[in-house]
Amino acid sequence: MKLVRYGAAGREKPGMIDAKGGIRDLSKVVSDISGDVLSPGGLAKLKKLNPEKLPLVKGKPRIGPCVPKPGNFIAIGLNYSDHAAEAGMPIPKEPIIFNKAPSCLCGPNDDTIIRGTPQNSIGKSSSASSSDNAPAT
Repeated sequence: MKLVRYGAAGREKPGMIDAKGGIRDLSKVVSDISGDVLSPGGLAKLKKLNPEKLPLVKGKPRIGPCVPKPGNFIAIGLNYSDHAAEAGMPIPKEPIIFNKAPSCLCGPNDDTIIRGTPQNSIGKSSSASSSDNAPAT
């Protein structure tokens, strides 16, 4: 079972991918792909559905982020030895855990917004301030 969120940014609807790769509309079954839907009980409910009986979404809609508005986004850095080698860093003895802004999530084909100095945003507008103006930590 493959679940997706599709539609315009900020107005995504829940969907399920059928056997032919089409998107089926789940909005009459669940309001969104949220924590309760991803729980064992929620997934069991969805597994009972016949995707072919759900409305087929026409066209090629935008695929959105996998979940709506997460409260937090925790990541693990250098979690594969290949990743550490790529970065030229030793394999850490303990996992490197870091937080990312929830706004970092986007759809697989969406533009990625990189905030940084103008040097990191060549050809694009940037609202980032220089490190000289950043508050001390």
